[in-house]
Amino acid sequence: MLPDELLTDELLSSINDRLPCRVPQLQRLSALIGDDDDYSPASIVVHGLEATGKTLILKSFLESSGSSFSWVPCHECVTTRHLVERIAATVSESIGIAEGATSSARCENVSVLAVQLQQILKESQRKHFLVLDRTDRQREAPPTLLASLGRLGEMIPSLTVIFIVSVPRPRFLSSAEVPHIHFAPYNKEESIKVLSKYVRRITKIPSEGDQGEEEEEEEYTEDDAKEELYVWEKFCGTVWDSLAKGAARNIIQFREAVDKMWLQFVQPIAKGEYGTRNYSSLYLLQKDMFRRETNVIDSVIPAAAAGKMAASKNHDLPYYSKFLLCAAYLSSYNPARQDSLFFMKANDFKKKRRGGGRGRPAKNRKIHRRLLGPQAWPLERMLAIFYAILPHPITSAVDIQTQVATLTSLRLLTKASATDVLEASTKWRVNVGWDYIRGVARNVKFDIEDFIAE
Repeated sequence: MLPDELLTDELLSSINDRLPCRVPQLQRLSALIGDDDDYSPASIVVHGLEATGKTLILKSFLESSGSSFSWVPCHECVTTRHLVERIAATVSESIGIAEGATSSARCENVSVLAVQLQQILKESQRKHFLVLDRTDRQREAPPTLLASLGRLGEMIPSLTVIFIVSVPRPRFLSSAEVPHIHFAPYNKEESIKVLSKYVRRITKIPSEGDQGEEEEEEEYTEDDAKEELYVWEKFCGTVWDSLAKGAARNIIQFREAVDKMWLQFVQPIAKGEYGTRNYSSLYLLQKDMFRRETNVIDSVIPAAAAGKMAASKNHDLPYYSKFLLCAAYLSSYNPARQDSLFFMKANDFKKKRRGGGRGRPAKNRKIHRRLLGPQAWPLERMLAIFYAILPHPITSAVDIQTQVATLTSLRLLTKASATDVLEASTKWRVNVGWDYIRGVARNVKFDIEDFIAE
């Protein structure tokens, strides 16, 4: 543990007020970086998953402490030469602004970079921190690049190299003495505390005939801010428990989900129908919004269009194609021996009862055919059922084969055998479920329930 007097430092307190829940990381940064007269290690590794505050905390600390540093985003560099030239130019620019020194020599590899940095920093009386952000996303990086950059601090006493990575590999700097600072993901309490620094206001919606909106803005008091903070913290906790805990990967997605749902949730409060302390009643009123996954899943389709697409789940198929699809479903889920029972139009046909038992229960309970999956069938059987269920004779101008090919291209029908499509022995299988085919049948006013075998 670090000494407690570091907690009382004015610098750390000011950073913690703006960026809360990162006191241990600030303590370690203060101990390792310190003042210009204090010793700093040759290299430091700052690691943690995405959206854990690594970049923001480190940059805020270096800027607030007045340290001399250079910031290089490694993910923007393609090759090793591109990276080392970017490092040399950035360090030269930082020192040149402060000390009036510049360097214009070309830099091709890490060895030349070490020589240039020694020349740039030899007259500097201050420690300089070289921050390599997202070093694990460096493109076309050789295996020894990071280890070579980590040795720069050992060759140049006034230089400290800070690596920012997401998940460091074991001993990726080829040294076990490098101090590591871990930024753990935010938990529920920490996430709510961070979001509570940026509370969104509840804009009251005036009723008809009310005026004086400017006067209402001036009457905003501390009590109103406390009430809004109370609703905000309760709401963030509910979003975390219902959606963000399982769907949001980090605090950024958690904040996006909260922003999407906030205005809709507090609309009854803005209209004056509910009070800020009636959170339980407000939650029961708006509980359906915490069950929709659209609040945590990004989509390029507008919500209104998505609702229309969800309401109409069926394809816009031609009239006869819908009957063909119904015939294909009946062919897949009805046994072939019962086709004469369901589709024979003779009135004198009667099913013969076999067996002389008096209602004895079956020894083995049969599974419904819809639970066994679709069975394969030849094309001739499906066409026979198609002509049997049509309510009127088909005209000669209708090309049935083309419509079968269209259903196959839409993956509503699939080929079940490895033979050629044109061969008569080719087997087919329907690729839709009961809910879908029932909607298609109702669209053409066909009672498909009467033709399904149990």
